[in-house]
Amino acid sequence: MAEYVLAIDQGTTGTTVFVVDRRGRIRSRAYAEIRQYYPRPGWVEHDPEEIYRSVAALAKKALRTARIGAGGLGAIGITNQRETFVVWERRTGRPVYRAIVWQCRRSAAICDALREREPEVAGHTGLLVDPYFSGTKLKWLLDERPRLRQRAHRGELCFGTIDTWLIFRLSRGTAFITDYTNASRTMLLNLARREWDDEMLTMLDVPREMLPGVISSRGPMAEAAAGTIAPRAIPIASIIGDQQAALFGQGGVHEGDSKATYGTGAFLLTNTGARIVPSRNRLVTTSALGPDGAPAYALEGSVFIAGAAVQWLRDQLKFFAKASDSLAHARASKEQDGTYVVPAFVGLGAPYWDANARGAIVGITRGTTRADIVRATLDSIAYQVRDVILAMESDVSEPMRELRVDGGATANPYLMQFQADILGKPVRRSKIVETTAMGAAMLAGLAVGLWKSQGEMAAIIGKGDIFKPRMNVATRDRLTAGWNAAVARVLTTRQALSQS
Repeated sequence: MAEYVLAIDQGTTGTTVFVVDRRGRIRSRAYAEIRQYYPRPGWVEHDPEEIYRSVAALAKKALRTARIGAGGLGAIGITNQRETFVVWERRTGRPVYRAIVWQCRRSAAICDALREREPEVAGHTGLLVDPYFSGTKLKWLLDERPRLRQRAHRGELCFGTIDTWLIFRLSRGTAFITDYTNASRTMLLNLARREWDDEMLTMLDVPREMLPGVISSRGPMAEAAAGTIAPRAIPIASIIGDQQAALFGQGGVHEGDSKATYGTGAFLLTNTGARIVPSRNRLVTTSALGPDGAPAYALEGSVFIAGAAVQWLRDQLKFFAKASDSLAHARASKEQDGTYVVPAFVGLGAPYWDANARGAIVGITRGTTRADIVRATLDSIAYQVRDVILAMESDVSEPMRELRVDGGATANPYLMQFQADILGKPVRRSKIVETTAMGAAMLAGLAVGLWKSQGEMAAIIGKGDIFKPRMNVATRDRLTAGWNAAVARVLTTRQALSQS
């Protein structure tokens, strides 16, 4: 009997593959970074072939390391960066352009032209008009290269988010599908009906012929062909966008369950069950999962730059050799000396949605040190998360009791304590840091009977560590006022929110 699930987590900066056993233990892990391309300021691209090659090679490596035969592998679960997309030839599988990444801002002018239609867009899709979502960048590509739009109308080209691209390649072209969670990030899906929206396709001039079929996240829905990952064909039993996977992996399947994931960006979701909750505070409404993987809805706030700011300190500024070194620098810094970093490298996400904002370091003096800038960069992650939580609490008209967190940056105890302090509420860190991959694994395992119920998986998830706030109210108010003033300096479309 199959005892294992292979979880593929294809992220913005790299690909990770896990082999997970029936007890929820990670038996092996394989990881590789993928190259980032920046052809112009504000543009971000990936090589689609590199993404696929990394998935295939790392999957084989993880299986070898776990020392399990193909017969022990019951299913594959796929989770992925959601808004990044690929356009490729249906017949050959050859990409016609690099993957355009969710961080890319090349469609800002298109979004500006559509700004007055934002209520219409939100009504159909639950989203705001922003380059973050793939629909306007797809329009940019088809406008830039009209021959591609002609080919798309003839059915020669395929559009897909990364899940669709991987499944097409793994199935050797036999499956051309996406799930509700990924489709809901394209600006092309009618959120209530869970199908491609004719009015949005017309607004963005996107040919329906190039779109994949839309299905539920819980499968099985396709097979990885023999030889792609294992000697025999393996069922692909779940496909789910990374943030919804993390919510599922945290056990957030009931209305009111909330989480934050700290990765390249930071992403907060609160499950709203069967209700579509329109946001009054510039959050977005998106697809999520209920118990046993049934379709549901959520409110989401996206911070574009979180862990990527630490990578900037490491790779561009050369402040340290390893991201983990940021902890020692933060602890060496003077206590909140008035220095703020606003990491608007690709604009600001929720609740500001300012595509033209750019980053700044505010409040530096002759005495400001490298350690102070590192500490302020870590603090910026917590401040941005707080901005989203305040908006989210307002939309659901209920305070969040605690913040459940996961992702790589949660390993930094300075950041987690400061997050609790600046929120004034407990922060509970997941026992399983890699909840995104575990969410995909659990959904796949549930689909093939490896686990029988949500309750069985809850025992695997566990409770995790908790960080309790220690900061007094006066200090918190002073620091957040300084943050709001720093954000106001970089905004181009509206005033900073007056939050306390």
